[in-house]
Amino acid sequence: MSDARTPAQIEADIVRRREQLAGTLDEIGVRMHPKTVIGDAKAKIASTVDRTAGRALVTVNRTVSDMRSKFVDEEGAPRLERVVPVALVAVGLVGLYAVSARRRRA
Repeated sequence: MSDARTPAQIEADIVRRREQLAGTLDEIGVRMHPKTVIGDAKAKIASTVDRTAGRALVTVNRTVSDMRSKFVDEEGAPRLERVVPVALVAVGLVGLYAVSARRRRA
């Protein structure tokens, strides 16, 4: 048995490989085109921003829930033993700000 190929078979093989190579080169050209590279970079950045924003939202939600649980009981009623001292501190800070603002004007 011989593996001799005919010139037509060799030529057909060359044509097929040339078409495959042309397709591969076209694909590389599309992947390396500046618009494609920029689009891929934008998509990656958008994905990273979305992921980061999602994590931040979860963290903020958790923090708000933790803070809320410190000032409100399970039934939704305010815990006066915690709300009153915080309100007094807030009023004191506003008062200090008002006094310092008046002194700056004078």
